[in-house]
Amino acid sequence: MSRTATLWEEAQRYLPGGVNSPVRAFRAVGGEPLIVARGEGPYLVDVDGNRCLDYICSWGALLVGHAHPQVVERISEVARAGMSFGLLSPYEIDLARAVVEAVPSVELVRFVNSGTEATMSAIRLARAATGRPLIVKFAGCYHGHVDALLVAAGSGVMTFGIPGTPGVTAGTASDTIVVPYNDVAIVEETFQRHGERIAAVIVEPVAGNMGVVPPMPGFLERLRELTRETGSLLIFDEVITGFRLGWGGAQERYGIQPDLTCFGKVIGGGLPVGAYGGRRDLMERVAPSGPVYQAGTLAGNPLAMAAGLATLEMARQPGAYERLEQLGKRLEEGLREALRTSGIPGVVQRVGSMLTLFFASEPVTDAARAEACDTPLFARFHRTMRDRGILVPPSQFEAWFVSLAHSEADIDRTVEAAAESLREIDGCE
Repeated sequence: MSRTATLWEEAQRYLPGGVNSPVRAFRAVGGEPLIVARGEGPYLVDVDGNRCLDYICSWGALLVGHAHPQVVERISEVARAGMSFGLLSPYEIDLARAVVEAVPSVELVRFVNSGTEATMSAIRLARAATGRPLIVKFAGCYHGHVDALLVAAGSGVMTFGIPGTPGVTAGTASDTIVVPYNDVAIVEETFQRHGERIAAVIVEPVAGNMGVVPPMPGFLERLRELTRETGSLLIFDEVITGFRLGWGGAQERYGIQPDLTCFGKVIGGGLPVGAYGGRRDLMERVAPSGPVYQAGTLAGNPLAMAAGLATLEMARQPGAYERLEQLGKRLEEGLREALRTSGIPGVVQRVGSMLTLFFASEPVTDAARAEACDTPLFARFHRTMRDRGILVPPSQFEAWFVSLAHSEADIDRTVEAAAESLREIDGCE
């Protein structure tokens, strides 16, 4: 029996479903889950010594790849001075300054330990600031496992086909209005009916949890207009897109300034982190400056702050985002050509260094179209790619991520493997 099989058997004895986050179980694509021994740049090595080219990148967190020497050295340096203080440290101030300087809509920022904490806290703040109860979210957008936001959530819930709200009270769910992503008309109708009671609209400016779904022209702009007109707040969930799609995130890319922004992933360099920030008048409502309470023992953990700072220093180097754009474009064009040659219906949707290959006959613009994709075909594609040493996310509804550790040769190898995989699943080999 392989080491993977032995450990997987043991994991299922001690962990629910054998994992600590559902998609890691690989149930949507079949086969044994990957059990990782170490990461090396763009590669992962499993416990049996198998090496694969990684496009999960810790679900987007690893902008510079696995175990980058600068990140590891910075973490080691800080750890030698102490791993947690539960008190203010210079690292928090340095990372806060970097975020505020990079993102014009953010004047103050509060660090937390996860993206879920960030969205939960931002919504609490929005309700306190407006005195209103309702939140508008979009079907297929995932904002963490906050009770009120698990209604029509993306990725994991879509992957497993489970209801979004078991364990969530009807009262909690009733304060959340769910509308289709990219559908301006329904958003306008929602505001006509409920505008005076809407505290905030929360949105992934580029959806990454039903696969990569870009905003249609005018969609984000109209959200900004409607929230301003009605006194609601606009919250951008940039847990994935922040510092990945550019130095100023998706809001810089699309030229939209939200009232509040949630961050995670990249700003922790691979360690647990989250943050929310926005205008000073809003953020000064947060304790101890104001009455909106939120706290956390490990918030601003010096290790996460150090890893984030090291990562952002490399991201800010001249040409970093241009390189990510070029690599993403190279992968997108190669995958499209592989699909065209195979004759298998599929579309590739990309924004910057995040993309998804959908097995669909037309572009995916919302959750309904994402769910109509051929998921059994994706599962076969995933397995054939893994057989060729290429690891893509084990769900049709997740984004692939390119890192600065990937090379042109890595991209070309991936495209070649995709072409071979498509031929194999189409029965041509």
